[in-house]
Amino acid sequence: MTDVDVTCEPRPGGWLCRVAVRDGSDASRTTRHEVMVDAAVLQRLVPVPEFDDIDRLVRETFAFLLERESKESILRRFDLAVVERYFPEYPREIERRIAG
Repeated sequence: MTDVDVTCEPRPGGWLCRVAVRDGSDASRTTRHEVMVDAAVLQRLVPVPEFDDIDRLVRETFAFLLERESKESILRRFDLAVVERYFPEYPREIERRIAG
């Protein structure tokens, strides 16, 4: 079982999120990531004015990524907007996951 722990903190213009992806209880198999979420990107991906659950957005993004690649293949530091470059279906899929 893969656990995804997300902690986000506000930064000017957006958020910085720290993510730990762990397989079971083996801490040596944990990968760590930093994800920058720009406020404008958030509005484009989740066009719901009252949406402010950044942790959930990043958690859903990692669920999406883990369905397509191993945790070791996910960039260690990236801006959320870059996901769309690798996976063009990402905006449509993340909106579906957040809305559903």
